[in-house]
Amino acid sequence: MEKIGPEKLKGGVALLASAMAFSLMSVCVKHINGRIPVAEIVLIRAVISLVITRLLLKRAKISPWGKNKKLLFLRGLLGTCALFCVFEAIEKLPLAAATVIQYTYPTFTSIAAWLLLKEGIGHRVGLAVLIGWIGITMVVQPGWISSNPALLPATSVSIGLAGALLTSLAYICVRKLSETEHSLVIVYYFPLISIPISIPFIFEQGVVPIGIDWLWLLGIGIFTQLGQVCITRGLKLLPAAQATSINYVQVLFSALWGVVFFSEYIDNWTIIGAILIFFATLISLSKGNKEASINYKNNKLI
Repeated sequence: MEKIGPEKLKGGVALLASAMAFSLMSVCVKHINGRIPVAEIVLIRAVISLVITRLLLKRAKISPWGKNKKLLFLRGLLGTCALFCVFEAIEKLPLAAATVIQYTYPTFTSIAAWLLLKEGIGHRVGLAVLIGWIGITMVVQPGWISSNPALLPATSVSIGLAGALLTSLAYICVRKLSETEHSLVIVYYFPLISIPISIPFIFEQGVVPIGIDWLWLLGIGIFTQLGQVCITRGLKLLPAAQATSINYVQVLFSALWGVVFFSEYIDNWTIIGAILIFFATLISLSKGNKEASINYKNNKLI
């Protein structure tokens, strides 16, 4: 077996760290359990991220405004809309169903990267996407597939799919922006756009968090910040399709937290799915995907 290059290794580690952070963010969202409106969660998360990122930019003496402002704005807008859709789907659908729908985004990302960035998907990355999708389905949703699919509201499913599509497009923007922008600048524009979009909803739906809800909201902000920084670094080092296929591993982390924090049961489907996801991650990082990286370097977004 060929060795994994240092850049791929760094990118893979960053993406694994991102998956861990986002899975812990989901734990915090689950603990809030619908007591706080989606727009308010987005706003508080954005404020925390904005403050942290601005301090880091100031410390590093980096201008927060970047070079490609139009694409930075688009990345922030797409990411914000995706976040609204994802949180709304989690609130309206069973968590397992919402998770499966959200994790269709690596497929969207692979297709979008091929169409917009001219990145070669490659046989191994394509295989990793397929195996990973089968794996996450087994981890979070085999019972739902066989029993009550008709009970899922079409509107909520559509919102979840829209969130997955918007997530993939946001990651395509990140991949392109990473050629010229510092990772902190890319992260900075996400909350910068999220805050003005979220504020109008607060006047209509806002509630005052009480007690431990403040802790969960702080956790959402901190873990999302860590996840955004790590995934931005990972997307700088790896082609978009390859990078997002590695993110399937977030489902494994979520299954683990389900056992630790919510006493959820792990059955044989989960074990088989975990093995498939691990296998998909190894395929994504393998040396055979070098061609996809070369194709990216030789083709730019028009």
